[in-house]
Amino acid sequence: MAKHHPIEALLRPPVELYPAAVGAIAALIALLAPWALMMTPAVAWVAASLLALFALHRARQGLRVLRYQRNLRRLPTYSVTADRIPVSRRKLFLGLGFQWTQKHTQRLRDTIRPEVQKYIQPGVLYRWARERETSWEAKPGLRHLARLLATRSRWNPLAPLPPVGGRPALHGVEPEEHQVWMDLGERVGHTLVLGTTRVGKTRLAEVLITQDVHRGDVVIVFDPKGDADLLRRMYAECKRAGRERDFYMFHLGHPDISARYNAVGSFSRITEVATRISNQLPSQGNSAAFREFAWRFTNIVARALVALGRRPDYHQIVRHITNIEPLLSDYFNHWLPTVAPDGWREEIARREESVNENKLPLALRGRSRRTVALVQYIKEHNLYDPVADGLRSAFEYDKSYFDKIVASLLPLLEKLTTGKTAELISPDYFDADDPRPIFDWMSVIRRKCVVYVGLDAMSDTTVAAAVGNSMFADLVSVAGRIYKSGTADGLPDTGSAPETPVISLHADEFNELIGDEFVPMLNKAGGAGFQVSAYTQTWSDVEARIGNRAKAGQVAGNFNTLVMLRVKEFETAKMMTDQLPTVEIFSLMQVSGTNDSADPGSAEHFSSRNEDRVSVTETPLLSPADIVTLPKGQAFALIEGGQLYKIRMPLPDPGRDAAMPDNLQQIAEEMRRDYVTGDRWWVTEPVPRPASGPAPGGDTTIQTADVIPGAPAGASVEDDA
Repeated sequence: MAKHHPIEALLRPPVELYPAAVGAIAALIALLAPWALMMTPAVAWVAASLLALFALHRARQGLRVLRYQRNLRRLPTYSVTADRIPVSRRKLFLGLGFQWTQKHTQRLRDTIRPEVQKYIQPGVLYRWARERETSWEAKPGLRHLARLLATRSRWNPLAPLPPVGGRPALHGVEPEEHQVWMDLGERVGHTLVLGTTRVGKTRLAEVLITQDVHRGDVVIVFDPKGDADLLRRMYAECKRAGRERDFYMFHLGHPDISARYNAVGSFSRITEVATRISNQLPSQGNSAAFREFAWRFTNIVARALVALGRRPDYHQIVRHITNIEPLLSDYFNHWLPTVAPDGWREEIARREESVNENKLPLALRGRSRRTVALVQYIKEHNLYDPVADGLRSAFEYDKSYFDKIVASLLPLLEKLTTGKTAELISPDYFDADDPRPIFDWMSVIRRKCVVYVGLDAMSDTTVAAAVGNSMFADLVSVAGRIYKSGTADGLPDTGSAPETPVISLHADEFNELIGDEFVPMLNKAGGAGFQVSAYTQTWSDVEARIGNRAKAGQVAGNFNTLVMLRVKEFETAKMMTDQLPTVEIFSLMQVSGTNDSADPGSAEHFSSRNEDRVSVTETPLLSPADIVTLPKGQAFALIEGGQLYKIRMPLPDPGRDAAMPDNLQQIAEEMRRDYVTGDRWWVTEPVPRPASGPAPGGDTTIQTADVIPGAPAGASVEDDA
């Protein structure tokens, strides 16, 4: 079985074990009975040594064949406890695996030949055990034996295969696997993870997030489903890394224990407020015009609120869009003293008394007399201000007409301002009795925090999408500020610019989050330290969400790293296979034939021949069918400039994790002890602990500066065969 042979024959009987056994027996005879071989003791020792080396060499070759065939049937279990996931400052750990080459394509094609199936498929005893599991399950005397046969344990030689499905041969074609690492510099090019439901996307996300937390990155995780296990894992890793005080949980499904966030209260340009709200409205066909009207009126309200020194939020937006008169009155009373001549208040009072409603335009009837007087006064005195003019134009619209042109906006705002969810996205900054903190992205980045965003999309998709897209838009705005001015933008000049932190953004089910805000996040935010890892099921979900195949291609082109788990859509699988080259594979053809002799005088009546011909054909390095049949927890990864790796993620160790909270309520209780609350914002000394005792992180201190996270925990990997 020389390495230079074109055909690598591993699916065959391990014939090397026969000469290995003969060599071992001969060596033993030479040692114990040299006289039987007519050797002197000195010669016998030399002969025994050579025979033993020969036996070891052949045994090693035979065992390699057996190990390879066993790997094709059943891979060794790969599980790692959370505290032993490797963490590096220069590399990102992906799992165990190997670089996929022509050799593995050749081996994989060899496994589909019918004559080798006995080396790949489980044996007769295995199939018998699986049949007995079912047939004995309900029989009183045999149910316990059936339960033993179904036990996955090392002592059970007939244990069932792990419930991962797929073709084990996809990873078994390379017994010599090793840890697969990706250079951290590649992450700025962003990572796309594709895989159907329940095949390991969340587990891979946990592995990546764990490393990001221990590395000290700013970690932001968007989870539309609101996965409680992912939330608990993130909090456990923050505790293990000494960063539990930096952890924020924003969860629309648990408003009582969630942190609060104003989705439209932070911006660098005032127009962002209207854009974040109106972007949630449909933009196809006739809806585009109504969307533009909604943007204009939202922008008018937002500009007026900011001019009055108020922070915009959804509550104020919906209040003033439905009734703009109080806002107009407040702004005019704020603006007129700076531009109107002396005596303007008395003149407006006289106008208010002389207003005749019957002579007013239809749109102004039923309005407050004072507001009508204010509008008439500025028009007659030619007083101009862009904010005041916008408020005046909105005020003079007919009420019924106004309601029609913002009809698509009001239902959205009603959803966002109804129930306890409104308290999360329209927080009251002056409520000192509310212990839930309020965060914004710039402070999160400056303090190097870890944020979990659960959007509870299964309960209300519209609200989840609106809040998620607003958060993305806010993040893009913050990225622009960091790109231009760094994280010290708006802070006092200390003489030295702080280092821009690494911001690891993980977006699970990102097809539910993606919008116009996501594209600039991918192609422009890398310079601000953002590195995006996006997870979704199929690429068609993204195309359907965007509604434009070309724009979906633009999004895909911004992901330099592609990790493909099992997918059920061939078009999605082709996203990877179409990027791979073709390779030459060898096939062995057996040829036999006979020829009759044409010479009647010859003693040779016929001739025969038997040949083995090696043919070469070109085939793709990987086909979509291979990706469709991947087992759970396994993936192909296209990393570092197109290098293809086959990897498998570590399974969670079933052992108890001391840092893992039992439920969300425990997380809430522990975080409440560390929350920075509004009622004691002036306190800088440690806050007294409640009577129940200290939290795992020690005494709480109100943090006013960046926190330096602890060093990552020690890590290693176990591979249990």
